Amino acid sequence: MTGRKKSTDYSHQPRRDRMDEERVSDPYRARGKWPDSTVCPDCGAIVHHGHWTWGVAAPGAEQHLCPACQRIHDRVPAGQLTLSGKFFTEHREEILHLVRHAESKARAEHPLERIMDVKDEDDHTVVTFTDSHLVHGVGEALHHAYHGELKSQYTDEGDLLRVAWSR
Repeated sequence: MTGRKKSTDYSHQPRRDRMDEERVSDPYRARGKWPDSTVCPDCGAIVHHGHWTWGVAAPGAEQHLCPACQRIHDRVPAGQLTLSGKFFTEHREEILHLVRHAESKARAEHPLERIMDVKDEDDHTVVTFTDSHLVHGVGEALHHAYHGELKSQYTDEGDLLRVAWSR
């Protein structure tokens, strides 16, 4: 068999481009499953089948802050979106409405995906999030709706996804 390599010549290399792979150990990610009788005293999310969801807590439910409320309490975002540019300045309220709408849709299904803060700086606005997947999704939604330039990168520590959108 000339010209063909044996299958043993190939080695499997893991993909490095997946958003859902953890880059570092996240201290806000539970090491195990919360008991199904757990409720967050701040937001009211409950644990159902090992996942935080919206629902009604059982009487006498164990109370623990959910990871999103803990991040908000500690002021430690998982994602940061920086909005800038002349187009953003001229359409600020419309763009922030899209950001809040995308967060609202995500939060309705995933209680741990929330906006933490919206802060105006000199020439840009910074929105912080409790979840890196949400900031990524919001950045993609902005790019899809308004085009512009979208950049994403993790910090050197790997625990914060920074997304920048400008136009």
